[in-house]
Amino acid sequence: MPRIANRVIPFGTTIFTEINTLAQQHNAVNLGQGKPDFDGASQIVEAYVEALKTGDYNQYAPGAGAMVARQGVANFVNRHYGLELDPQQGVLITAGATEAVFCAIMGLIDPGDEVIVIEPFFDSYAPGVLMAGGVPVYVPLYAPNWEFNPDELRVAFNPKTRAIIINTPHNPTGRVFSLAELTVIADLCKEFDVVAISDEVYEHLLFDDVVHIPIASLPDMFERTITIGSAGKTFGMTGWKTGWLYGHPDLVKGVTQARQYITFVGNHPAQIAVAKAFMLPSSYYEDYRALYTEKRDLMMAGLNEAGFTSFSPQGTYFVMSDFSEMFDGDDVAFTHHMITNIGVAVIPNSAFYSSDHKHLGNKHVRFAFCKGNSVIASANERMQKLRG
Repeated sequence: MPRIANRVIPFGTTIFTEINTLAQQHNAVNLGQGKPDFDGASQIVEAYVEALKTGDYNQYAPGAGAMVARQGVANFVNRHYGLELDPQQGVLITAGATEAVFCAIMGLIDPGDEVIVIEPFFDSYAPGVLMAGGVPVYVPLYAPNWEFNPDELRVAFNPKTRAIIINTPHNPTGRVFSLAELTVIADLCKEFDVVAISDEVYEHLLFDDVVHIPIASLPDMFERTITIGSAGKTFGMTGWKTGWLYGHPDLVKGVTQARQYITFVGNHPAQIAVAKAFMLPSSYYEDYRALYTEKRDLMMAGLNEAGFTSFSPQGTYFVMSDFSEMFDGDDVAFTHHMITNIGVAVIPNSAFYSSDHKHLGNKHVRFAFCKGNSVIASANERMQKLRG
């Protein structure tokens, strides 16, 4: 009898598939997966339609992505961060950010290499490292402020370390790493000759006066960093599955050589539309932040009233909430209670941890507020049943 590969046996089904299925079964308001229930900017949709109608972009894009899209990334990054990119050899358009992370791992990691993963982590990171034959080394963030211990991070670095995967603004906690934190990471990368794979897909979704700093912009870090972005997050088009990565051409070459045998190329008309999106004025980002600030505040008000203790996100569209004052079980039990008895779907935080560190996250759940205000209000109303 044929069997599946040993490498995928431990992975099972993603937590998002499990929660989405359960939410549907119980007609719960789904604040689990980070999937907006409203559309992105209309002018970007129109650009996509126009790209389809011209007939010029319905076949394969160039392997590294449409040149206009790669130039768009280069201009975008220069405009926001002052970094000079080579659009020809230093930018790669991908089929979403998850693919970009996986390709970076496959193109830069050899079997036996250690890869530091800061947890809680987006659920694709560790499987990618394992499928490349790498060894994940986990360094946790600690509640309530979701900060890492610099001494623990230093211990994780050694001569076997090849890369570190970082994510800022951070999913699932909503933290944005400070300059001091990024400097600690950068100094260790330089000391141990380590590559940073930096997932920055929420780079423009920031709140209050918080500033996002790409680690590639720190001294001597550009040549050892792959930075990843996403049209799904920046422009609200998750269904287009279009992302990008950039870095020194020597690093991007390795990622490209892996990627050509994975998806080969991405959605061509979507790349043309995203190139147009890069030209949106600064008012787009101001409106984007204002939209989500209102949603964050509405979500936070409901959580506070229901009795949660929550970290107010500095970025992303996620809130991490402590339920320990209202429920005795762990986060998995509480998630099932929320879906089946309260009618609100959330994600258990322990799903984002290694087995050794699950206990650090088992009193928190993640809420996604990338939903219409009426949906958030409906969830808040249902969560009143948690009081008392």
